[in-house]
Amino acid sequence: MTDLTNLTVAQIRDGHRAGDFSAVEVAEAFNANVAGAKALNAFIVETPEHALAAAKQADADRAAGTLKPLSGVPIGMKDLFATNGVQTTAASHMLEGFVPRYESTVSQKLWDAGAGMLGKLNLDQFAMGSSNETSYFGNVISPWRRKDGGPNLKEGAALAPGGSSGGSSAAIAARLCPAATGTDTGGSIRQPAAFTGISGIKPTYGRCSRWGIVAFASSLDQAGPMARDVRDCAIMLQNMAGFDAKDATSLDLPVPDWEAALSGDLKGKKVGIPREYRLDGIDPDIDAMWDAGIAMLKDAGAEVVEISLPHTKYALPAYYIIAPAEASSNLARYDGVRYGLRDLPQGAGLQDMYAATRAEGFGPEVKRRIMIGTYVLSAGFYDAYYTQAQKVRALISRDFTAAFETCDVILAPTAPSAAFGLGEKTADPLAMYLNDVFAVPASLAGLPAMSVPAALNREELPLGLQIIGKAFDEQGVLNAGLAIEERASFTARAEKWW
Repeated sequence: MTDLTNLTVAQIRDGHRAGDFSAVEVAEAFNANVAGAKALNAFIVETPEHALAAAKQADADRAAGTLKPLSGVPIGMKDLFATNGVQTTAASHMLEGFVPRYESTVSQKLWDAGAGMLGKLNLDQFAMGSSNETSYFGNVISPWRRKDGGPNLKEGAALAPGGSSGGSSAAIAARLCPAATGTDTGGSIRQPAAFTGISGIKPTYGRCSRWGIVAFASSLDQAGPMARDVRDCAIMLQNMAGFDAKDATSLDLPVPDWEAALSGDLKGKKVGIPREYRLDGIDPDIDAMWDAGIAMLKDAGAEVVEISLPHTKYALPAYYIIAPAEASSNLARYDGVRYGLRDLPQGAGLQDMYAATRAEGFGPEVKRRIMIGTYVLSAGFYDAYYTQAQKVRALISRDFTAAFETCDVILAPTAPSAAFGLGEKTADPLAMYLNDVFAVPASLAGLPAMSVPAALNREELPLGLQIIGKAFDEQGVLNAGLAIEERASFTARAEKWW
């Protein structure tokens, strides 16, 4: 039998329906891979029993002729989604030991569709980071190694899997799960997907409910799927999206059958190439991949046009004002009173407890962003920083609206480099923040955007191309992603060392 852990979501779904294998066999194979990959530190909590219970139900449903859309498919769940009866930590000490008595809307939709859960995936603490190095539970390590790592890959430089959804990206790339959930605030699905040679899509803001997801920046956070290919992302997204009355920002729109409408034929479509994304000093491998991507979309029948997004250079500073401001407000709920960690020094008063709890429960990066956010929201600086950043955000959104008058989708790199080594950028927060330079604009505008693997660099590490679409046009983004996937023929995978 083919190694079941090498199958995609679509192949598992279809093979199970055809009776080629049982769902229990699939769950057991992935559970074994998860148990054997502790060195990657991709999971905070493993839930083999959840995966097996869902698999047994899937086999029973097949016998009864009542299969669901994801029957037989086990997935990973980013540990930012509340899961009933299973610890949910947001990779923080603050929430260590917190076991929700409720289920997030997105995870509930996936369980209702028949999926099983292999475990809760590691991430940057409270989703704040681009390398998965801020987790209280330790770094996630990418399964990839640089070519210059020497003959003994295990001893090569450990690489970042991207962030914040680094556990999700590493687990998929290492075949610990066929797909996983992620969240994207400023690139946290797309950048880790690019770093590990997988696909991931951030849908239009509001497509997926935020209810039950630990909040970072409420006007930016959006759930989305990560998987090995475009079709799997479409399948996952169909089962994650939909209106939720519990989320005031949820879009009351029908969920299209994105998988059925997938097509790599782009005849009649126009692809915009933003001149502002051609940065000075960019890695030549990134530029070469981008040019190759342009050629791929031309081959798919698309017309390529140059566009301008003039306020792009202000996107990163605007984001790093708005996101920390919203984070400082959202994280104020962690006070040691209602739930989570409580540090109560002997003889301490209420304010002392607040201070001690937050000092102990939040990591350095979370504290940094809370301090930035509190500063820009303070009485003397609110108008000078936060209000101005929101005005810039409106201009960035207007740039995209104008660009989409002349094109259907936009093509750009996902990240300015391939995966970097763990520890290489932790001493310089600004260098770390620059990882989001290509991803942040689409997040500020609330647009759908996807990363697909397109090439290997000179060190034989994955590089990703990003497709940005009009609001609500996930289909256009997925189709352009499929066109690249079909032509790039990216089949490289990390050589096992763990």
